[in-house]
Amino acid sequence: MKNAPPVCLMSGGFKFTLVAGLLALLLAISPLSAQTPVVEPAPIAAGTPPAIATPSVQAPPGASIALPPPNSGTGSSPLRLNIGLEGTGKPGDVGVAIQLVVVMTLLTLAPSMVILMTSFTRIVIVLGFVRTALGVASAPSNQIVVGLSLFLTFFLMGPVFERINNEALQPYLAGQAASGAAFEKATVPLRDFMLKQTRTRDLEFFLQLGRFPPTRVDQLPMRVVIPAFVISELQTAFQMGFMLFLPFLVVDFLVSSVLMALGMMMMPPAIVSLPFKLLLFVLVDGWHLVVKSLVDSFHT
Repeated sequence: MKNAPPVCLMSGGFKFTLVAGLLALLLAISPLSAQTPVVEPAPIAAGTPPAIATPSVQAPPGASIALPPPNSGTGSSPLRLNIGLEGTGKPGDVGVAIQLVVVMTLLTLAPSMVILMTSFTRIVIVLGFVRTALGVASAPSNQIVVGLSLFLTFFLMGPVFERINNEALQPYLAGQAASGAAFEKATVPLRDFMLKQTRTRDLEFFLQLGRFPPTRVDQLPMRVVIPAFVISELQTAFQMGFMLFLPFLVVDFLVSSVLMALGMMMMPPAIVSLPFKLLLFVLVDGWHLVVKSLVDSFHT
């Protein structure tokens, strides 16, 4: 009887099943290891000393522990915002917050102050009358008229601004005057300028409206001086505008008479007279005469 051949317990199919099972087990274990959080030590900033645990010390009964006063370390004292009469350390001066509010208010009212308390009102109205008398609606444009008026205002108000700077602003910046006193000194040059350009009857008119008692000129309040000055500026500007219209009105009459004599009834006189008015304005150097008249009107 022949011996039977040995039976291989691990056949090909069994080996494949075993290898597949091991691979599945490895694949199941690897996601778990990937999801396990790794705790890393927190980074220590450069220059920061490591924290050292300080052992707690208990004081014996009856003993007292002296605590350091607040802000006694090397750190500076906290900032403090004062709203009162001691904000800048000057006697009688207002706080920083109130000064900021006053400055923001002045910046908001600056356009109105430039228009109503300087020579800007008269200049811009007269230049507008020149443009209307010539018959050109958009030449020069509004930006040019306002810009020229603004620079002429700075030119005329230069001495007043210098006086305000020397008497009020510089002493305040140097700490020699409080804000209230500096403001009072700044109003004196403006008051003097406005009073020189204001008619007496306009001042009397607003004194009567406000029912003020007889007041000296140097003691008039600003709420009387400013509206009286504006009314006087409007009156003067309209008077100068009337004088500007007269020569151009004569040119319009002459052109209309010639057109009527020639029987050209349908020809608009404004179109024909515009070149003659421009020619007249250029020949007499109109801008020079207008600016000179404006500047001389403030010096008289």
